[in-house]
Amino acid sequence: MPSSAASRRIVSFSQPSRSMSSRAAARICAREVTGGRPVRPCGAGGRGITPSCRAALRRRETGWGPPPGVPCGRSGCYFRNTFRKSVDGCWERHPGTGSPGVRTAVDTADARRPRRLADVLLTHPHSPTVRGRTVLRIRLALCAGAAALSMCTGTVAAAPAPEGTRPVPAGGTTTRPAGVGPAQLTAAVDGVHRAGVPGVFAEVRDAGRTWRGASGVADVTTGRPVTPALRHRVGSVTKTFTAVAVMRQVEQGRIGLDTPIGTYLPHLVPGERGRRITVRMLLNHTSGIPDHIRYAFPSLREVPPRPDSLDDNRFRRFTAAELIRTGLAAPPAGEPGSPAGVYSNVNYLLLGELLEEVTGTPAERYITRDVVERAGLRHTGFPSGPRVTGPHARMYEALHGLIDPPRDYSVYDMSWAGTGAALVSTMPDLNRFYAALLAGRLVGEASLAQMQRTLPVRALDGSTIEYGLGLHKVTVPDCGTFWGHDGTVWGAGTMSLTRADGRRQMSVAVNLMRWNELDSAGVPRHHPVDDALRTLYGRALCGSTNP
Repeated sequence: MPSSAASRRIVSFSQPSRSMSSRAAARICAREVTGGRPVRPCGAGGRGITPSCRAALRRRETGWGPPPGVPCGRSGCYFRNTFRKSVDGCWERHPGTGSPGVRTAVDTADARRPRRLADVLLTHPHSPTVRGRTVLRIRLALCAGAAALSMCTGTVAAAPAPEGTRPVPAGGTTTRPAGVGPAQLTAAVDGVHRAGVPGVFAEVRDAGRTWRGASGVADVTTGRPVTPALRHRVGSVTKTFTAVAVMRQVEQGRIGLDTPIGTYLPHLVPGERGRRITVRMLLNHTSGIPDHIRYAFPSLREVPPRPDSLDDNRFRRFTAAELIRTGLAAPPAGEPGSPAGVYSNVNYLLLGELLEEVTGTPAERYITRDVVERAGLRHTGFPSGPRVTGPHARMYEALHGLIDPPRDYSVYDMSWAGTGAALVSTMPDLNRFYAALLAGRLVGEASLAQMQRTLPVRALDGSTIEYGLGLHKVTVPDCGTFWGHDGTVWGAGTMSLTRADGRRQMSVAVNLMRWNELDSAGVPRHHPVDDALRTLYGRALCGSTNP
């Protein structure tokens, strides 16, 4: 490890527990690498690690130390298997792991805060499309829609096309990619963990074969490992479920795609807006209604921005109606029915209210009964309170260094997201869902065709995504056309894509979000996690699962 204590420090991950320090202080915080003998316990911030252990952990040639020339970022450090630093400053061994490891020190001498987070697009540096090279961009659906929006809650960028590949023809013709077996997928998942994400888990399906993998920890305090089938907050993947529920009502004649929303909800969208905005415009984000996130989390648009709102809202119960009113009271993001849309969560909160109006059932209950259960998903549903039930990982939010160390937000009231982003699921369930949808088992052929009619939807930086009715379209060179969605909430990110022929699927979850620090211009700095995710997505989408 670096020897200069003045310019280096160790970053740990925090939990919102007042009793944690006392529990951590009672642990034995380090063991000898050779022989596993315990050393003195930590207490009151002491360092329970012997010189021989520290020296062994420092050796890069053994693979235990930091990779040469790759420093950590403030809001996400390298996890190396078994040792980690607890909240009181002690190194300790993760239970149940076998090889020694270390989290590296972090240089903080030149750390800077942006002047205004409100103007920042929280995207990964590698995601834009550049001339002459096809790059996938999937904007996470919590990004707010207005051009001056205060906060986009994150992005997970899909993998770029491998060097030298050709764009896929317009018809979506697929060619067989170079083989990438389970070992390569496992290595890619491990790479995301080593790059700084506490836990990553995924499922990949390829023509009847299934690979599942996980790497890292679900809880940095206890060292509990992640497993492939953990439940996870999947953010705006929820929107596809909500869209399917609406399309099923369209098929039954209770909802008209091109009927004004004011016909159904005059009390929520009155007047001219209610007459001009149709159900279709809500589904494809061409309503012109701006997002509500900047108003629900006001401290993020202060100068300088502060993360206080995240904690203030942890147990706050919003109603969909108040969030909708907030969005409608803000300056419009565009004209209803414009040829290019602007992403907004308020659209899907309105769709939830629409479902309740026409079915007489709370939207979450109706979506569960008519979509989740119909698809045969056993581990998917809306949370009834702030806690995720069943096995799940803690969810660590860094907020681009504003929360340092990253804080656990796995306990959170998700009423601020509702039918736009509150769903809990597993990666196997997401693959089952999208397989059923694209196979025509949830909606009819005509409805699916409507969902796959895309148009450009503008992201915060002016870039565009191809968006249909609750579906993203992604074209991967030499792999095919994929459909799905991505999502993020505080501390949790998800990406789920299924190839148009249904033979290739990928669902990936991470339990750390917004690990990139921002430079002086407010642009996210490159981080090794970005590269590691690119590798994982590329292998998952385009490789073979054969051994």
